[in-house]
Amino acid sequence: MKIIARLLIAATGLFNLTACYDAGIKQTIHDTGFIYCESGNVDFFNPQISDGNSILEAISAQVYDRLLIIAPVTQKPSANLATSWQVDDTGTVYTFDLKENVQFHTTEWFTPSRALTASDVAFSFNRILDKNNAFHNVNSGDYPWFNSINFSQMVTSVEAITPHKVRFTLSTPDNTFLSVLAASYAVIHSEEYAQQLAAIDEKTLIDVKPVGTGPFKLAQFQRSELVRLKRHEQYWQGPANMSQVVFDISSRGTGSLAKLLRQECDVVANPISSQLPIIIANDALTLYSQTAMNVAYIAINMREPILQDQRVRKALSFAIDRSSLINSVYYNSGIEAKSILPPASWAYGNDSSHIRYDLNYAKGLLREAGVKDGLELTMWVPLDNNSYNPSPKKSAEIIQSDFAKLGIDLKILTSDILNPNELKDADVDLVLTGWNANSSDPDSLLRPLLSCDAKQAGFGVANWCNEEFDLLLDLAKETNQPRYRINIYRQIQNVLSEELPVIPLAHGVKYQANQSSLTGFTLSPFNTYSFHNVVRVKELN
Repeated sequence: MKIIARLLIAATGLFNLTACYDAGIKQTIHDTGFIYCESGNVDFFNPQISDGNSILEAISAQVYDRLLIIAPVTQKPSANLATSWQVDDTGTVYTFDLKENVQFHTTEWFTPSRALTASDVAFSFNRILDKNNAFHNVNSGDYPWFNSINFSQMVTSVEAITPHKVRFTLSTPDNTFLSVLAASYAVIHSEEYAQQLAAIDEKTLIDVKPVGTGPFKLAQFQRSELVRLKRHEQYWQGPANMSQVVFDISSRGTGSLAKLLRQECDVVANPISSQLPIIIANDALTLYSQTAMNVAYIAINMREPILQDQRVRKALSFAIDRSSLINSVYYNSGIEAKSILPPASWAYGNDSSHIRYDLNYAKGLLREAGVKDGLELTMWVPLDNNSYNPSPKKSAEIIQSDFAKLGIDLKILTSDILNPNELKDADVDLVLTGWNANSSDPDSLLRPLLSCDAKQAGFGVANWCNEEFDLLLDLAKETNQPRYRINIYRQIQNVLSEELPVIPLAHGVKYQANQSSLTGFTLSPFNTYSFHNVVRVKELN
């Protein structure tokens, strides 16, 4: 990612940026748009090459469209750029009909000559699939999420059949495929823009100066400070209600709440749980909540010899008082995790006999494994709060205290953003992390984190690979029988409870706080939705 960062520094000078906005500018934003505050950072705007970043997901949901989306009510894949689709008798050929007259962004760096066609869809996915594609190796040539689900083995070809019909051919029937196309990573790019960049030998700009079909387009960017989007006037669903959105990415922790109270922020994503009572008590603010399909967990570095002992891994799990986490970190808004899958999942299996608080049993397991007091472990903790963990540092300190009762000295290493690629050669025993699912399908929580492909892609930070687990995952996605799928996912959860490559901690709630003058937001257990319908209600004098 260092290469991308250097490219971005060079590219941002073209945007005529400023990170400071005075009272007049703030009033203009208030009158014509809103300021969205979330901690984090971005080095590029294409989620295809991202390894998971909530602020990038929020921005890309405004800039790009996908063929399908996850409907917030039914929680199933539904039409978006694709109006309909057909599946052949083999279950391996999907043909999608595309919406007509979908316009790409007109920006300072690109003026489109045509609307979206099937060739744009084919280009967007063939960049990932085809190693000979001119853009495959651009900006690292790594597609972590797609690699973690073995997308190149799932899809054998993507072809434009007619200008508004595209065909995907799969290697085997796959019940997860439609959910994959609805994931926040599966965005559609302009092939015409790519060809223009290739002609001037500037292919790297495709990810840092984006062109999409979403309701907003990139206008300004300054790293660690702000991203400003302007309304796409030719958006296929009609122009957005607000003419601009400013993402303030300079805030951290309590600073976001202070800005919200001073009306310097209109929206705060994932507020810290301890801030919720203050928000609820303020009549000028509205708090949205949504049960999320997520999990906070500790990934165990299976390359460490002492952690390869199953008894040691289980002892660590039994030593954690999850009720203390829920009370102190989630302020009783979360749920103790008994599985990687949350209770809202249709495949959830509660295995409390394996995942519970039992300090004496934990001590007995360590004695049996020959581990004496004084064992030292390190745990990497990203500082950015998220819906699955509203205060990672505080969670880490509670876990540190729990491990001390077990005679384990836990050293906490902190970082603003966790980059799984940095862990490959790092001397780290544990990682406090989590995951937000892209759909209601259990596969979207299990495969990207724990499959052998996830390990190979650097997406699965536990460095775990289990052939039985992968076989069960593949069986579950190939069968159409709901009862059979549920039974397979119960077996999968049993394997995880026995092997314990990750320690489930909690399932969080998705929160958003905003000025009550703003309405029209859509909260989902999965992807961030566009701000197309957000509008500010005029205040009464």
